[in-house]
Amino acid sequence: MRIKPKKSLGQNFLTDKNIQRKIIAAYCLETSDRVLEIGAGYGEITKLIAGNAGFVYAVEIDSQLCKVLRENTNGLSNVEIINEDIMKLDFNASFKGVKNKIKVVGNIPYYITTPIIEYLFKHRQKIKTVFLMVQKEFAKRIAAVAGSKEYGSFSCFVNYYSIPKILFVVKKNSFTPAPKVDSCLLELKIRESAPVKVKDEELFFKVIRAGFNKRRKTLRNSLEGIISPDKLREFFRENNIDSNVRPERLNLIDFARLADKA
Repeated sequence: MRIKPKKSLGQNFLTDKNIQRKIIAAYCLETSDRVLEIGAGYGEITKLIAGNAGFVYAVEIDSQLCKVLRENTNGLSNVEIINEDIMKLDFNASFKGVKNKIKVVGNIPYYITTPIIEYLFKHRQKIKTVFLMVQKEFAKRIAAVAGSKEYGSFSCFVNYYSIPKILFVVKKNSFTPAPKVDSCLLELKIRESAPVKVKDEELFFKVIRAGFNKRRKTLRNSLEGIISPDKLREFFRENNIDSNVRPERLNLIDFARLADKA
């Protein structure tokens, strides 16, 4: 049974069997793994995960689709279907008895990719690795390095909590219905500890957001009102950085030093 994809839920089902197998291989699943799958759909990937991992928590927001999902995974004792919005899932309660860190995978609606990543990072203590199918351009922004045109505040945010890596590109015709753009399988390996030390994490991200909020301006003008001119001049001098530098030239270490000046 197939159900007409809902635009309101951003449903694009991965139907290419070769890509499905390639994805499973990329997950590097072991029998000890417990996997949270976001957007399980018809359960095609779910069944492949169940055949390689210890247990699968298959989350699907569409109640109509969940009925088909249950039918398609019937008889698999290591699959639990959860009819829930991932953003409303009680993460702590759902994985209370799970000792090892879980793997999170998903082909998620593109329009809520950012909120989902933010949600997962809030629960990063319980997560080992995240594998997400995202828009190609979005993946390039996340994996961008300082100095590149794609590099921005979200690049910094993701790199602070994880080690991002684009595994491979998935062409749009691998999906039904086909989206307008190609996708990427993105890996986010959760860091055991932050790559830089900061005095105030909230202020650190405030400085980064403010810097990139007006990226056409120099960093000096973007941070007006957050860091005093004297402190900024001191930062530029101590780190041998041009006072007319733009935010995309600074890496996480630079931003950490800058925030600690505030």
